[in-house]
Amino acid sequence: MKCSFYFKTVVFFTLFFCSQLLTAQVFINELDSDTPGIDNKEFVEIRTLTPYSSLNGYVLVFFNGNAASSTANLSYYTIDLSNITTDINGIATIGSNSVSPVPNKIVPDNIIQNGEDAIAIYQASATAFPDGTLATTANLVHALAYDTNDPDATALMALLGITAPQLQMNENENNAQQTESIQRKNDGSFEVKLPTPGAMNDGSGFQYNGISILASNANRTEGDTIHITITTQTAVTNGLNFNISLSNGNFNLADYTGSINVSIPAGSNTWSTVITTVDDTINEGDETAKIKIGAIPTSFNKLNDNVEIRIIDNDYTIDPWGPPTQPTYGIVSSTAPVGYYNSINGLSGSALKQALQNIIADSTVVRAHNYGDMIEILKEADHNPKNGNQVCLMYVETPRAKYDFQTTGTGTGKWNREHIYPQSRGGYSNGTSDIPDGMNVYLPTNANDLMAGHADAHHIRAEDATENSTRNNKDYGQDYNGPNGNQGSWKGDVARAVFYMCVRYNGLDVVAGNPNDTTTYQLGDLDSLLLWNTLDPRDDFEMNRNNYIYTWQMNRNPFIDLPDLASYIWGSNAGQIYNLPVSTTNYFPKTIDIYPNPIHSYFYIHHNAPKGSFYLYNLNGQLVQNTLFENSNPIQIKQTPGIYLCQFIMGNNAPIFKTIQVVE
Repeated sequence: MKCSFYFKTVVFFTLFFCSQLLTAQVFINELDSDTPGIDNKEFVEIRTLTPYSSLNGYVLVFFNGNAASSTANLSYYTIDLSNITTDINGIATIGSNSVSPVPNKIVPDNIIQNGEDAIAIYQASATAFPDGTLATTANLVHALAYDTNDPDATALMALLGITAPQLQMNENENNAQQTESIQRKNDGSFEVKLPTPGAMNDGSGFQYNGISILASNANRTEGDTIHITITTQTAVTNGLNFNISLSNGNFNLADYTGSINVSIPAGSNTWSTVITTVDDTINEGDETAKIKIGAIPTSFNKLNDNVEIRIIDNDYTIDPWGPPTQPTYGIVSSTAPVGYYNSINGLSGSALKQALQNIIADSTVVRAHNYGDMIEILKEADHNPKNGNQVCLMYVETPRAKYDFQTTGTGTGKWNREHIYPQSRGGYSNGTSDIPDGMNVYLPTNANDLMAGHADAHHIRAEDATENSTRNNKDYGQDYNGPNGNQGSWKGDVARAVFYMCVRYNGLDVVAGNPNDTTTYQLGDLDSLLLWNTLDPRDDFEMNRNNYIYTWQMNRNPFIDLPDLASYIWGSNAGQIYNLPVSTTNYFPKTIDIYPNPIHSYFYIHHNAPKGSFYLYNLNGQLVQNTLFENSNPIQIKQTPGIYLCQFIMGNNAPIFKTIQVVE
């Protein structure tokens, strides 16, 4: 019996030891967390001592080690390593698409933190490590703590069982953090030197013959050609045959013609083809061809892949109205139902504001959507009237392809969703889901439902991603006026969006001056916004936007339909009785003309009303001239050269605004 027990015990510990040894054969071999520019060459290299080993059942988990952070010692990203097999050298790489050779698994750019952090391999499923999971040694296989001249993450290392002598590695120990990586040596310790993705750190091992795709990534219009060359690092000995593909999403075999069967003869290292894109008559929007290398022999690897080329769709729609930088007036009418604003007529002060809120926050009518839905809404609400496949970006005043929405990583050249009343200032940060569920799925809402402000399209606009970050939480006017040289075509839109938010939601306010950027529930500068509301009058683009959002949210921005309302709530007419204009659907009549423009000392107007009042403002909002006018008489102008805003009031009609240029 003793012998049998002894034998079982030996077998048990032998199996346990072998199991642990097998587990230890999977380890982190190299990490590059900080690369030049936008960190689009980050990677983690995993190695097994046995070539061609499956990584099924393993996950790679990334932990934040900043002790001052609310997410200290918690996971922020998890990668399932299933379906990955190491190569002949026992190496598998996880990294950005720009890493060369191409990683086994592609992850977004700039996903790896480069502060005092850690990465770890576990024998577990990805579902065991949702974001925010506390670091643990349970099922831990291997871990590496690292930084780039940051303090040691002592608490995180303790949780991961990382002890001396191999403590936290500094990727910047040679003052070259962007051009060097952390690499494991054969004795299990780590060093910092030039990166070696997809290769043995000591230069040994099998040397692959690398395959490259050469193609200009310049945009093409439907019908254009794409010249593609495939090369190998060294001439092939027995000939090389494989396929490439350009298909990607909606861009498929019906969208291009040409040979995609690569054949490099023995003794050569190159092959070329010409692909012709198909010029159809379908408005599909811009698409991206993605040149991909198919299955290749095991002695070769891919030095690059997934080369993207934008295919511009030339079948876009054009609207009769202009974009914000070239505004038109009177073409697009309000779709507000008859009587929509009747309840505000004859009111003043707080009663007027409350009556407006009763309309636009009516819990029996108004719908609340989520932040994911905003992408679809903005693609239509902010579409470029001159090219329906683009959106008009607000502060930077330029169009951009709808296709270029920022998903992850760098925002350079991308657009995203800009909250005019910032999330943190409004108190609704991440208040709704980022998973779209469409127009027909919505939640009830009311004036106290502040979280709905997170996804209220009336104050969310398409914007350049980097300029969005620049604006951040700044107040308008005294603090933020857009990028240098901007035309200011967005300023009135911003004012009317802020006014809407402060009526739609209880607790939000707009105040004079420049409150601290961390102040919640207040936004400035009221005086600037009132001025912007006048100097940048509502145009057809903004009215079309209001009409479209109404189809989703079942409420309107009243300050677009009736821009003078702002003056009766916050401005010079505050406290006075507000009377609805005769027509709320044609605020800018089509029948007014000014000529000549630019002008020297006088101009004429043509309008269906015989006479009225004329007011002239400079760009600082100061009234510099006013007079009565009649259709047949010229209006004399005695001002220095520059741009001015004219206001015309005729009978009971709402005021009409036009911009004029005075020249020498």
